[in-house]
Amino acid sequence: MSLPRSALLWARLPVGRHAGHWAAACSAFRPHVGLYPGSLGRVPAVASASSSASGGSKSPNTSLFVPLTVKPQGPSADGDVGAELTRPLDKNEVKKILDKFYKRKEIQKLSADYGLDTRLFHQAFISFRNYIMQSHSLDVDIHIILNDICFSAAHVDDLFPFFLRHAKQIFPVLECKDDLRKISDLRIPPNWYQEARAIQRKIIFHSGPTNSGKTYHAIQKYLSAKSGVYCGPLKLLAHEIFEKSNAAGVPCDLVTGEERVTIELNGKQAAHVACTVEMCSVTTPYEVAVIDEIQMIKDPARGWAWTRALLGLCAKEVHLCGEAAAIDLVTELMYTTGEEVEVRNYKRLTPISVLDHALESLDNLRPGDCIVCFSKNDIYSVSRQIEIRGLESAVIYGSLPPGTKLAQAKKFNDPDDPCKILVATDAIGMGLNLSIRRIIFYSLLKPSVNEKGEKEIEPITTSQALQIAGRAGRFSSKYKEGEVTTMNREDLRLLKEILNKPVDPIKAAGLHPTAEQIEMFAYHLPDTTLSNLIDIFVDFSQVDGQYFVCNMDDFKFSAELIQHIPLSLRVRYVFCTAPINKKQPFVCSSLLQFARQYSRNEPLTFAWLRRYMKWPLLPPKNIKDLMDLEAVHDVLDLYLWLSYRFIDMFPDASLVRDLQKELDGIIQEGVHNITKLIKISETHKLLNLERLSAESQSRLSGTLKSQARRLRVTKTGAGKAVEPPSSDAAEKSLASRLVQQGLLTADILKQLEKEWLTQQTEHGKERTESGTYSKGIRRKKKEPDSD
Repeated sequence: MSLPRSALLWARLPVGRHAGHWAAACSAFRPHVGLYPGSLGRVPAVASASSSASGGSKSPNTSLFVPLTVKPQGPSADGDVGAELTRPLDKNEVKKILDKFYKRKEIQKLSADYGLDTRLFHQAFISFRNYIMQSHSLDVDIHIILNDICFSAAHVDDLFPFFLRHAKQIFPVLECKDDLRKISDLRIPPNWYQEARAIQRKIIFHSGPTNSGKTYHAIQKYLSAKSGVYCGPLKLLAHEIFEKSNAAGVPCDLVTGEERVTIELNGKQAAHVACTVEMCSVTTPYEVAVIDEIQMIKDPARGWAWTRALLGLCAKEVHLCGEAAAIDLVTELMYTTGEEVEVRNYKRLTPISVLDHALESLDNLRPGDCIVCFSKNDIYSVSRQIEIRGLESAVIYGSLPPGTKLAQAKKFNDPDDPCKILVATDAIGMGLNLSIRRIIFYSLLKPSVNEKGEKEIEPITTSQALQIAGRAGRFSSKYKEGEVTTMNREDLRLLKEILNKPVDPIKAAGLHPTAEQIEMFAYHLPDTTLSNLIDIFVDFSQVDGQYFVCNMDDFKFSAELIQHIPLSLRVRYVFCTAPINKKQPFVCSSLLQFARQYSRNEPLTFAWLRRYMKWPLLPPKNIKDLMDLEAVHDVLDLYLWLSYRFIDMFPDASLVRDLQKELDGIIQEGVHNITKLIKISETHKLLNLERLSAESQSRLSGTLKSQARRLRVTKTGAGKAVEPPSSDAAEKSLASRLVQQGLLTADILKQLEKEWLTQQTEHGKERTESGTYSKGIRRKKKEPDSD
């Protein structure tokens, strides 16, 4: 802030013996100098703090505040005005003043009142001190006050307004905390959807277990309506309703993240649409809406999509299908909108029973059996053992393309196909119509990742067990009774305990910040990274008791991945919402490459994509090749997803879709021959599958499950079950255990084997070079007669 004209006149006084007069003069007009009018005297702590305090809101997590860099000032073109008005500062004296300022308890307390806790205060002071000490010239106001303090004409506390100004520069969130709290206020979400609040909706909850006909009745209302929308959790389910609707003579469009199909030849939208729940429109009016699997409103990552559909769909009738555990929460949420919920209960159409005996051996398999595994290694191992017994099996797991899943399901369901056994993960729980007579749980332990990102292995929940077990003996299949059992005798008791346990009622629904909210945050914090913006948003957010903010780790992962690429905030946000499997390196690197091409304004053409993927691709020769092809399929999905958001930059969606269908065929062929691929992989040491006898495998797995059962029973209310100790350490190879734990990949295992063999070959030659074990091991050429 500029000095009054009187100060400039006083500045003409000579420095030295008139310094005292200068200090006195400065004192006279000091109220006009500084960050705020009247701020350079002793700071009135109570009055100042009261104007900035946040009024009873929760204290923010200051560890999320990343300090910005404020560079020291270089030489000014106008010279050092402060030194001309007073005198050059003695840096040693200034350092002593700053140290004294830092140690004063009053300053620390005052800083805390303004939101600077101990950590922030320390960081802000270090930056402030560096700025003062390293600047060639300071602003006139701070130069004058430092000079006054040196001559005892001012108090060291008078530095506080300048320190606070600097602190708000490196921590801009301090300047706008109240605004940020308003932006991130997620309370009363029904008010976000004014179109839905403008009509009185009828809410019908179809409650029942798997195979009870609840979805069927909701779909019948959907088909008989003049207009309707179906919202499903999977592309497969949306596609199924799309086909059923059109087959029934009801024109229906399909909308998923990666695909848009308009049934009318002229491109006009049909009155009915089947979509994935994230893609539903909350502004289009419908007569009937169906929201499937409403219990997924509690999902830590995707729950927000069900909350948005429930609160926002503009339909006269909204039909919800799902577990009874969601009834109370839905009723509470609809109470806040002034809408009543009609509950219709359904019972299972066909009986299902838990057998009193376990399978115990794969020799006891019968047609219509489905073995459910919770890891790919178990999928491969079981498939191989079934093949050894002369039987043929179909395979379904989560990372397979939808077309391949449908092909395997068709193969298993075909009465004329010799394939009568299905080996699958819990991916069969939704979206596939399967003719299963008996569900066999190969294990009851399922790997999961907790809120901290740590890998855990715990028994499956009652909800998961019921969802999977319910696939046996479906009403539409040839088996009119379903059976459920386990592979191991010791697991059977635990399975019965899990299935008989009541499902815990759902307590809260998920929410998610919108792009508009993040843009408003970025307006106040323009130099903050998107990942850090998300952290601060979630920390500042306030929600009602029936809601929670969804986990955004995947979003943050993508944000950090492309942070260095120059993109606008809205474009960056869209790229980060793209669904990717962060466990697939090729998919992650493709997202990075796509973003880089976009930032260069270079369209990602079909020709470019073929070169990038090195098309054409060969059929898989082993399991690794198959997994690589699955990753390529995910990359094509990513392209298609982006093509509907950035049409100009991803212009060749139709060509890419044809390419994806071709790739799907290659993958289908590979899965069809999966036992051959497993065998080749074992031969070349790409897989290390145990060929245990049924008895030893039963004993091994049973020990693990019994330990898990004991741990689950003794688990404390607040604590988590401890991961069971590895009782198979002595029976499994180290490599196998590392692969199962995700600490070692097949590629690394193969490389290590090659390196070990190289070492053994060279061991007795007395020519071993130093650095053999350094990165990128240097191999020697074998002599012609070295073998």
